[in-house]
Amino acid sequence: MRLLRVEPLPASTVLAFGDDAIEQVISLDREGRPFYVYDRERAWKRGLDGRLHVRGRDASGRRLRKTLSRPEALRLYGRWLDAAAVAAEALGPRAREILRWTPEALLDGEGRRYRAAYRWPVSILPPDAYLDVVLQATYGCTWNRCTFCAFYRDRPFQKRDPEAFRDHVEAVRALLGRGIALRKGIFLADGNALALGEAILPLFDIARAAFPGRSFAAFLDLWSGSKKTPDWWRRLFDRGLRKVAIGVESGDPSLLRTLNKPGDPRELLPFVRTLKEAGLALRLIFLVGAGGAPFREAHLSRSLDLLAALPLGPEDVVYLSPLVPEPGTPYAAAAPEPVEDLDAELIRWASSVRRLGLRVSRYDIREFVY
Repeated sequence: MRLLRVEPLPASTVLAFGDDAIEQVISLDREGRPFYVYDRERAWKRGLDGRLHVRGRDASGRRLRKTLSRPEALRLYGRWLDAAAVAAEALGPRAREILRWTPEALLDGEGRRYRAAYRWPVSILPPDAYLDVVLQATYGCTWNRCTFCAFYRDRPFQKRDPEAFRDHVEAVRALLGRGIALRKGIFLADGNALALGEAILPLFDIARAAFPGRSFAAFLDLWSGSKKTPDWWRRLFDRGLRKVAIGVESGDPSLLRTLNKPGDPRELLPFVRTLKEAGLALRLIFLVGAGGAPFREAHLSRSLDLLAALPLGPEDVVYLSPLVPEPGTPYAAAAPEPVEDLDAELIRWASSVRRLGLRVSRYDIREFVY
């Protein structure tokens, strides 16, 4: 393949290779690190920890999701750096920021820097936050007992004091470097940072000072969030909070009890009203396939009834997340009879939600890379 195009964009550098048509595209951040590469068959995403993740289809047409082994990642990094070397003259001054890297530095060196910046791995984000700057105001989840969830089983819930948070913010800023240009907003992690109350206010201020001009987003749960006053949410809006992602999971109370998910769906309506009055955009997450075949109809119908009652607007999104049982969780151990065709069930849900006039998007946690 020959070099077809070089695009020195403000936030990235893009190299396109092929013969008569483009066959491979390599995108690099302004630190010179590949972050997204694709060809006609597959796409590779690089996480901030240096690991490479491949997405595509295998020879039989089945969906491929895989984290590459160290030898595989080093081989691909070497191949892409060699391609960049071929483009050195066309790259001009940007060649230096790219060609200073080695495959080992991209994988091992950046992995060490990531682990120094993030005490615990970033476990999950909503899809529209994949390119946010993640700042861990807390570790873990205040509840951490939902039967289906394994995101925070490896860590206790802890909060960071302002000094520790400031050190973390500086480490993240150093890790990103000029790659910050790709990042859109700030996501306050882990699972329930907004449960901190007054203690989170100085953390907002520290983050805003380090990353000015960016809005905030965070996960939020009905159980703790509904206890806050309308004035509290207006105060957070004034500090830059713009989006919250709520794991509703279902509108069926009996299913929520089966999932050991705290909160009553009937509490969601006044809570959503309060959040909307504060000016916040919502991301409401529903677990498609939860409870398996026995809950299939009640799960959908009661979730639709709940959504129809909520004062949602065009800025809000309903996320449909296919429930894939995680080994080692109580849900997987219970092994309820699964919904027969989960992809078809996702389509059924999406069509039903769209008929309510709401924005809907798929949220497959297996696609997550930070």
